[in-house]
Amino acid sequence: MPVALITGANGGLGRAIAESLATEHGYHVIISSRNAAEGKAVAVSLLQRGFSASSIQIDLSSDESIHEAVKNIEAAHDELHVLVNNAGVHLEITDTDLSTRQLLNQTFQANTFGTAVLTEACLPLLLRANTPRIVFVSSRNGSISQSLDRDWPMYGVQHPAYKASKAALNMLAVRYVEKLEGVGGMMVGFHPDARSPEVAAEKVVEMATLEKDGPTGTFVDADGSVPW
Repeated sequence: MPVALITGANGGLGRAIAESLATEHGYHVIISSRNAAEGKAVAVSLLQRGFSASSIQIDLSSDESIHEAVKNIEAAHDELHVLVNNAGVHLEITDTDLSTRQLLNQTFQANTFGTAVLTEACLPLLLRANTPRIVFVSSRNGSISQSLDRDWPMYGVQHPAYKASKAALNMLAVRYVEKLEGVGGMMVGFHPDARSPEVAAEKVVEMATLEKDGPTGTFVDADGSVPW
């Protein structure tokens, strides 16, 4: 049975991705969340319905937490077929008294730095699988071309920390296009603007379950390709 690790899978889009992979595609899903109790509840819900799932606590701001989690995943499964880097924060959509440095630091820790550490830690397990796939859940806000388009509805919206973190995430994804060339890695960006988690999850799951010769190194959402 293929194994998928989904970060931030205790609710919202992450949970919808995990539910789909488990119930529609026959994956064992590892529900990763910062809150251990919430992640366990999602895994138990799937198990009670007869699907394969487990949970693991990962704090993306802690290298120790990340490496301990990957060690436990290796002990339980030996290999990993899919990594969905879904967890992230958007602190600028609410009022905050954080300084510019604090805002950038907290945003990048969750959206970029932790994701980079986790992806690199999972790489040996992914390389043991026949067709490993990595999905980075990004955002159109991370597109430099889109952000400069005056006709884009989000043009002029600030949120520099979030946008910068997602642009950095996109470059991180490109690195794995190069690193996994010829192996079958999948790097895709998607953000569920104004869509339900269930609908938003469809594109992510599609990318996570492509055949070996499917497209790679793409930046897409439900409407098609997104300019880098």
